[in-house]
Amino acid sequence: MTITESIITIGAVILGTMLTRFLPFLIFPEGKKPPLYIEYLGTVLPFAVIGFLVVFCLKDSFGGGRYGLPEIIAIFFIVVLHKLRKNMLLSICGGTAFYMFLVQRVFC
Repeated sequence: MTITESIITIGAVILGTMLTRFLPFLIFPEGKKPPLYIEYLGTVLPFAVIGFLVVFCLKDSFGGGRYGLPEIIAIFFIVVLHKLRKNMLLSICGGTAFYMFLVQRVFC
């Protein structure tokens, strides 16, 4: 890859990033109410993404020799931790650390 191609690639990445960051503010300026469909997507999509991530993370878990046991234990831990502390960052980091501990030390 030449230096010109690298500069063009970096410029395209910067332009694409800026476009995706600024476009919503241009389409929906402050003071203008967004369409009901957009508001609906704003309320539904976070839950859909979380559900998709859970399915994606568990898709290959139950075919191995552990039968998904560390994943089930880690999910239970995350749910309990989130119910107790109600802190999303703590739930994500604590659940990841607990799962890594289970996989690397308990179920090795």
